[in-house]
Amino acid sequence: MNPRLATLQPYPFEKLRLLLDQAGTPPAGLRAINLSLGEPKHAAPQCVKDALVGALDGLSSYPPTKGDPLLRQAISQWIGKRYNIPCPNPETQVLPALGSREALFAFAQVVLDSTKDGIVVCPNPFYQIYEGAALLGGATPYYVNSDPKLNFGCDWSTVPSDIWARTQLLFVCSPGNPAGSVMNLAEWQTVFELSDRYGFVIASDECYSEIYLDEARPPLGGLQAAVQLGRTDFRNLISFSSLSKRSSVPGMRSGFVAGDATLMAKFLLYRTYHGSALSPLISVASIAAWQDEAHVIDNRRQYQAKFDAVLPILEPVLDVKRPDASFYLWAGTKGSDSDFVRDLLTHTNVTTLPGSFVGRTVNGVNPGQNRIRIALVAPLADCVEAAHRIADFVRKT
Repeated sequence: MNPRLATLQPYPFEKLRLLLDQAGTPPAGLRAINLSLGEPKHAAPQCVKDALVGALDGLSSYPPTKGDPLLRQAISQWIGKRYNIPCPNPETQVLPALGSREALFAFAQVVLDSTKDGIVVCPNPFYQIYEGAALLGGATPYYVNSDPKLNFGCDWSTVPSDIWARTQLLFVCSPGNPAGSVMNLAEWQTVFELSDRYGFVIASDECYSEIYLDEARPPLGGLQAAVQLGRTDFRNLISFSSLSKRSSVPGMRSGFVAGDATLMAKFLLYRTYHGSALSPLISVASIAAWQDEAHVIDNRRQYQAKFDAVLPILEPVLDVKRPDASFYLWAGTKGSDSDFVRDLLTHTNVTTLPGSFVGRTVNGVNPGQNRIRIALVAPLADCVEAAHRIADFVRKT
């Protein structure tokens, strides 16, 4: 067996299952409302379903590792339009992927040199794939604690130079999970300059890029920041995106990677053996999704309505505010976040996620401690009902 498997920590939802096993029986008559998992529950767009059904003949064909050329072209055109930049070359700078999760993990295996004492830097709290990809790639994770004073962003200047000198890969996530903060151009300039100085690769996880709350202010993307700063070759930068959140189709497992052509060529070589090509059915459905914005605008409208309805209920009782983007609330609790989540289920039959479960303790501090993540993925009425139950629970405890 691969000995590195023993270094992996339990996934947050395994920890949550064990925690909730300790909860009491919720009151009879209160139906369960689960706001712990970031799984979109909005209906899949009709254009995607129609395209999927119409592509059933694709079951008779093997998909190309590089992806359907029409899909790569659709992704390239979407990137150009969304970020107001020249379209990346669909032949050398774009690859479809089985969602951002698969791609983030696989890409780390391409970049990391396990013969060296390498480091992977990532934000803390974080998406646990970053950590697992680092450990299984033979590197050591280095966590940069989020700072409430920076809207839960990271101060990359706190990383010592000797750590940067050993860094092979930096994971950034914007909009962030769990706090929904968005990197600005100055922060991008900082990480680009660090990459130039120390030679590491930047993996930009942007799976929440299309869930934002102000139609006039779409989040800045990594490729967009690179172009604005004159880095039109996207050197040492790869962006990861997905249809799961944007189009409410998590079951499709469809996304893309785009950026530095040299890195993309190595990634394509890896994927030739990795076996991660998109089904022809999923490719056709993905083209339909990337070429339609109406359903994405409606998706955002639904999330905006949830934030508008839920925040006035929760703000008087919790340390919580509207995020820049994403569908999460990153709410502070007065005591232990795990006790809060366990007791909340016992008394209200509402499930959230302890913030400490998505963070690690660094220098005696887990930045997720005494916070909970609330995923506003359920229908509007359920989110409102859950918010009222949470507010009543807080007032009574």
